[in-house]
Amino acid sequence: MTTTFETQRTALADVVAIPVTPFAADGSVEADVYRALLRRLIDAGITTLTPNGNTGEFYALTPAERRRVTELTVEEAGGGAAILVGVGHDVPTAVASALHARELGARMVMVHQPVHPYVSQAGWVDYHRAIAEAVPELGVVPYVRNAQLAGARLAELADACPNVIGVKYAVPDAAKFAAFARDAGLDRFVWVAGLAEPYAPSYFSAGATGFTSGLVNVAPAVSLNMIEALRAGDYTAAMKVWEQIRRFEELRAANGSANNVTVVKEALASLGLCRREVRPPSRPLPESERAEVAAIAAGWSI
Repeated sequence: MTTTFETQRTALADVVAIPVTPFAADGSVEADVYRALLRRLIDAGITTLTPNGNTGEFYALTPAERRRVTELTVEEAGGGAAILVGVGHDVPTAVASALHARELGARMVMVHQPVHPYVSQAGWVDYHRAIAEAVPELGVVPYVRNAQLAGARLAELADACPNVIGVKYAVPDAAKFAAFARDAGLDRFVWVAGLAEPYAPSYFSAGATGFTSGLVNVAPAVSLNMIEALRAGDYTAAMKVWEQIRRFEELRAANGSANNVTVVKEALASLGLCRREVRPPSRPLPESERAEVAAIAAGWSI
């Protein structure tokens, strides 16, 4: 029987939430708080979760912590949400993480961009093919941040691995996205706007049907309002949400996105939902900048 991955494809055409990973005072992963944050998302109507994403500080977690985060997510979701597990690093590590996700019952993995100073386009295909072939039962979603990658390379990968079903596209260029998607096959993949709400309207206009979100940790209703407007083709309504979240996302994107996770955790801390601590190379916001983030979070309908 050929796997069609229709359930997984549907899950990607949505708000793809990237949960934060909360840390306790001693620096360890705070499991109970993480569960509470997940439950808050699920209860609000979020149905797709990505443990071990960038907003979850993937690269700052140990292998054991990444496994634990995956386990907590699958346990807490309990079938109430689709799980897209972030995997990456070297090929054996990524494959081991994908196999672990499969053992737990997750049905999709997102492959972080290869972390290497020298990435050839053919090597990009080889990297993802090795991971996808190890878990043919799972839907595989490459995370594309390389503006040089050609859409034809994604098509080549999917020819070899039919379980490559979607793409998290995170190059900040809507025209490049439109061309990449068409060169790869617009209808062949589920296109997820990987730069979240700020880019969602422009990317939806070019063919995306889902978007990732870190903001959703703070205000799930805001992200859901955005996806509902975009699904309806109501770009006026979508841009009203865009205006609502603009400053928050500008703070996250400033200085090369240095405070991308920091701002989200600061907002959650202002609401009493988790500690503000992040791990190096990120840093918590200084006292002088916290009030603005707290005011934004307080102004949303949480």
